[in-house]
Amino acid sequence: MQKELQSIDTPMEKANFYIFPAYCKGCGLCKEKCPNDVLIWSDDLGVYGTPTVKPKDEDSCIACMICEMVCPDCAIRIERIRKGK
Repeated sequence: MQKELQSIDTPMEKANFYIFPAYCKGCGLCKEKCPNDVLIWSDDLGVYGTPTVKPKDEDSCIACMICEMVCPDCAIRIERIRKGK
């Protein structure tokens, strides 16, 4: 039986932020590398019982995707929102 992977979704102005607690070990690399200091510690716990991250607000993220790229466990997914034409 396959278990469905659950994410915590945060809609933001420029992107949708997804964190997968089953993969997040709370290393903080994403927080360190974020150029706008967007990420903060969450009350949600990750795979090792450590806090996961979440965006502090919906406006400061520029959807650069650095947090997704530096996460060693693929626990973050950024889905950019396209502007209407």
